[in-house]
Amino acid sequence: MVFSAMLQGVLLGAGMIIPIGAQNAYLLGQGINRNHHILAATLCIICDVTLILAGIFGASVLINSNELLMKIITWGGVMFLFVYGALSFKAFWNNQYEKSTKQALFKSRKVVIATTLAVTLLNPHVYIDTVMILGTVGGQFSGDARTAFALGTILASIMWFYALVVGAAKMGPLLSKPKILRGIDFFVACIMWFIAWSLYSNTLH
Repeated sequence: MVFSAMLQGVLLGAGMIIPIGAQNAYLLGQGINRNHHILAATLCIICDVTLILAGIFGASVLINSNELLMKIITWGGVMFLFVYGALSFKAFWNNQYEKSTKQALFKSRKVVIATTLAVTLLNPHVYIDTVMILGTVGGQFSGDARTAFALGTILASIMWFYALVVGAAKMGPLLSKPKILRGIDFFVACIMWFIAWSLYSNTLH
């Protein structure tokens, strides 16, 4: 029972985390630029672990029952995702990749920390995936099985985020070509805007 619960946690956690979204798109860029990418992945893992544990051990009830809180989180996410998408599209439109230097693309540790936390905590999908979905499923287990399920979801988070940034960093020389970078910025802009629009139309409209 305990092993089965952990396996369910790994599989469901991976299913929630792996699909491309704002967080993964951001980490992909950090990995390509090797810009504090391990730090960014670690922060995402810490946030995920905190939210997963909170959801499994009770917070999912609070989020589900508080409509105002969910609206505040969603509006913050829509605005942030729209602005982040606009900045990525601006970079795509200006097409200055040939002139950009590695130093120009490099962001300070403080900027990376602030942006990582914003991409994670201002994205309502993170709360839906971790607190509401994983929390609701995990809450159905009891005792050691619930703990095992939580550990499984945490393991999925750790493996995915580190694999994503390390893989992107190793492929950096290939992915950092101007045409590839321009395509990634366009892709990121579309992802951010699509998520922002879906949040607005499905939750706020």
